[in-house]
Parts: sequence; structure tokens; C-alpha cells
Amino acid sequence: MFLDFFLLLKKHALPVSVGEYLNLLEGLKQQVIQMSVEEFYYFSRTVLIKNEMHYDLFDRLFAEYFKNAETVEAKLLEVNVPPDWFEDALKRELTEEEKELIEKMGGLEKLFERFQQLLHEQNERHSGGNTWIGSGGTSPFGNNGYNPEGFRVKGPSAGNRTALKVWEQREYKNYDEDVELNTRNMKMALRRLRILTREGADEELDMNATIEGTSRNGGILDIHLHPSRKNNVKVLLLLDVGGSMDDHIDLCSQLFSAAKYQFKHIEYFYFHNCIYETLWRDNSRRSSRVPTLEVLHKYNKDYKVIFVGDASMASYEITHPKGSVEHYNEEAGMTWLNRFKEQYPHFVWLNPIAVADYWKYTHSISIIREWSENRMFPLTLNGLTQAMKCLKNPKIKFETSV
Repeated sequence: MFLDFFLLLKKHALPVSVGEYLNLLEGLKQQVIQMSVEEFYYFSRTVLIKNEMHYDLFDRLFAEYFKNAETVEAKLLEVNVPPDWFEDALKRELTEEEKELIEKMGGLEKLFERFQQLLHEQNERHSGGNTWIGSGGTSPFGNNGYNPEGFRVKGPSAGNRTALKVWEQREYKNYDEDVELNTRNMKMALRRLRILTREGADEELDMNATIEGTSRNGGILDIHLHPSRKNNVKVLLLLDVGGSMDDHIDLCSQLFSAAKYQFKHIEYFYFHNCIYETLWRDNSRRSSRVPTLEVLHKYNKDYKVIFVGDASMASYEITHPKGSVEHYNEEAGMTWLNRFKEQYPHFVWLNPIAVADYWKYTHSISIIREWSENRMFPLTLNGLTQAMKCLKNPKIKFETSV
């Protein structure tokens, strides 16, 4: 029952586990929900999906699977699954970590036995009635029947047009990995950069130590406390403003708002097109500038640096002295970029031009990408998520077809 559906989710890289799939079957067996399509949809999503970022893809795969289900027997009621097919299918889709977990559960044979136990209650085609999956009748699953909240499994409609396909509403499509960001999504993605440490006064219950101490104390309560966990990551945010970046003001404002909310230790400065000898904190007061060397000396290598800019400019603005369009810079922008690269091993460049395939048409973007060693990421949910991972592990790069 629904094994093909589980394998479809795995095929599209949704992080669903065999244990979660067995929990789904167990829940259906124990009738923890009423047999309506809406409750089944929400129940399966709750059991299988743990991050709302994946809700939209789950919705699309849910619709794809049940729209394309050929017959009840072939897709949903296949109890006599050959063990070899079962093992081969799982081995193709499972990761090494999941295979190790299955071995701890007793191996695929034990898993197969449990799988069969959960399926034994419905072992034949069902036609008519109001509970099982089949054709005719009033079950919410099947075809050619009637149920005000049902959905059709490939077959003629009874003409009622009452199928409630809640998954087609796609309420979470703006959480998809490739859409442009809003402030809420940015906060979710930026959380991946959290570096949690325990500092300060002991004010939070240490459950494990308390249990262990109480046990060693003959059952007399022995309370242990430890400092609460805090996000102590330090971020240096450098934002390109003016010129072509005016097209991305709203998006960058949302990023700035999300970053200030997410990180306790954050410093920010503005620049135009490329880094030169000065930066500024207030974009409306560019006359009040801060020497870039002062920034480099004040903020040590513990800071994670995030450059934000479309990197769209004349190439000489990066490569040549006096190439800036605003002033005669004594040293090339690349010289200053290299100083940042030497000072801060953990850095990324976020590009608000969301479609990375367009980057190849601008030479200056190619220069910055090469300088960053492919640590330039598009300002989409997926790009920002990957960028946060890169800040923790610089070996992670952004690969495009460019």
C-alpha cells in the first residue's frame, strides 16, 4: 500500500525515511484519522515531511501519483509484493545511512515482514462500501463512486465532481527551493548558519545530567543546570547599493531585515559595485565613510562575510586602479577583494540575479565568480540555503551550467 508513492518521494530527493513510511501505514491501520482525502493528505504530509520547505514538492508529487494511478490492485492493494522486488527497490533509493539504520532494525527481511503485517487487513480488490480503497461505493479513495471529499484513482467519474484535491491548492509554493525570497523564508534559510554554544550562567535544566545524578544518588533528586544555548555566529554583511542594484532594493531590504533579526552579532557596511578603500554605514550619508582597512583590523577572522551585489559593472572597475566610476581609487578593486579573502576564510557572495544561467553574459560576474572560487550563490531560497552551508563548510561550491 503506497510503496510506489514512498519510492516516488525518494526518487525526487525528499528526505523521507522507511521508519516514517511504516509509521504512516501503522497510523492508517490504527485508524488515527477519518478516512477522508483531506485527513489522509494532511496525515501523510505530517508523518513524512518535516520541513515546510518541501511541502510544495510533496503536493506536486501527491497529485502526480494519484492522478497517474493505473488500477487499485496495481498501485494501492499490492499485498503480495515479491521480496526481491521490495529489496531491490529500496536498495536503489535508500542512502547508506538509511541502510545502516535498517540493519539495526533487523535487516530488510524483518522490515519486509513488518510491511506485510501492516498490509494484511486489505488483501483483495474492493468494490462498493464506505471504508476501503476501491471502485464504486462511498469510500473517499477510488473511482466511479460518491464521496463529497473523495478523489478519483484513474477511472470514470460518477459525475458528481466532488473530489476535494487539497494538494492542488499549493499553499506552500512560495516555499519552493527555487523561488525568490521573502523575509520569512530568508529567516528560515539564515537559521542554517546558527553556531550554538553554551555560555554564561547555569540557568537551564540539564536533563541528562539530572537523570544520571539522581540515579547515582539512589533516587534522591539531584538537579543539574547548564548555560542555555545561544547563537554566537558573527556576521559581516557588505551590501552593494546604487546603479543596477536599484532594481533589487526590495529584495535586499528583506535580506537585511531577516539578517538583523536572525543574528545577534552582525555588522554591516555599504559599497558601490566593488570594494575599495572606504565603506559606509548610512547610505544616505556617503560622506561619512569608514576606511576599509579599519574594518579589516576591527573584525577578526571569526566573522562570516556575506557580500550582496549583482556584480554587474565594467570589468576595469574590478581589475584596474582608478577604475571606479565614483572616484580615482589608488588600488584596484581586486586588491581589496583579495584582502578580504585572505582575512576571512568563510565568505560567500549573494547575487540577486536569481537565474544563474544569466551570469555568463556579464564578464564582471564571471570575474567575481572566479575570485570567489564558485562561492557566488543566487538570492533564492535554495541559493541562500546553500550559501549558509558554505559559510560553515567552504568546500561547498555552487555549480551551474555556466
